Amino acid sequence: MDNMMHSDHSAPQQHPEGCAMHNKKKRKDWLLMISLLIIVIAYALTFFATSNPQLAIFTESVFELMNRMWWGILLGILSVGLIGTLPRQLVTSALGKGGTFNGILRATGAGVMLDLCSHGILLVGMKLYERGASLGQVMAFLIASPWNSISLTLILWSLIGFKWMISILILSLLIALISGIIFDHLVKKGALPSNPNKTDLPENYSFFKEFKNHFKTVRPTPNRIALTAWKGLKDSRMILKWIFFGVVLASLIRTFVNPELFAVVFGPTVIGLGATLIFATILEVCSEGSVPVAADMLLRAKAPGNTFAFLMTGVSTDYTEILSLKETTHSWKIAFFLPLVTFPQVLIIAIILNSLTV
Repeated sequence: MDNMMHSDHSAPQQHPEGCAMHNKKKRKDWLLMISLLIIVIAYALTFFATSNPQLAIFTESVFELMNRMWWGILLGILSVGLIGTLPRQLVTSALGKGGTFNGILRATGAGVMLDLCSHGILLVGMKLYERGASLGQVMAFLIASPWNSISLTLILWSLIGFKWMISILILSLLIALISGIIFDHLVKKGALPSNPNKTDLPENYSFFKEFKNHFKTVRPTPNRIALTAWKGLKDSRMILKWIFFGVVLASLIRTFVNPELFAVVFGPTVIGLGATLIFATILEVCSEGSVPVAADMLLRAKAPGNTFAFLMTGVSTDYTEILSLKETTHSWKIAFFLPLVTFPQVLIIAIILNSLTV
């Protein structure tokens, strides 16, 4: 297994940009360090009184966001570490064959069932790509995941009722499936690069048999758990920097933008939908924070389309998602195709939903 893991990690170095990436890893990651330093200082300052109202809002925003996100990030790091210890063939078998509808359907289901916040899901999604999942599977997983976890779906149900909850859920899963199919089709046509980490399964490969055999050799000792967690942290660094940067940026926006504008400005109009899309794009909100805000758009602004757009734009045009995809796939083209493929679908559905209230 050690040999297998070694070969897995050496594979990405065959990428033409491998040497450049290797040199970059030796440099200090200033974005990560500065963002993390700001977060640590701001978090600590919440325990001290301040007469500056803007500083108070900023520190409280950092405090709130980190308190909401920490468990998702932690579980994401642990999941990344665990997935990194699994043979690629086992991961590929669990997700199904790449480039097929069944594979995309499995990836969509995995995104819904994995109960993590959007930032934890992002870490896991990038690791799945490194373990050989097709581009369509990764996209379907990410698009289905941000708020569609079981717990957040139940929370949304309690806030806006079953009818709107199930409608938004079905429509978001539809976008995930359609987008996954489109991305795999673009790869087949050569419009987008395929995953260089792809692993072909041998004939008669049995997931359950291999899963059982693999975990027979694994002993959950404290040392092994610590090593897995440490490996997950190291593999997550390039995504964590964008997450921490997003927390700082979102806190700055919260400091200077009145949240009550959601109830006044973001109504079921073209202008209201446009304002929602712009705000959701620049506002880095964890899934737990986005659900109450999205519910408010439906209950107060009477704009179900804006609710749907706000929830889905968190993955469709989110800069953290786009930059993470670029870091993982080494392709700006793949990263920018995420909004190109998903945004028109979100916009059309949002307009239709808003028209139902007119």
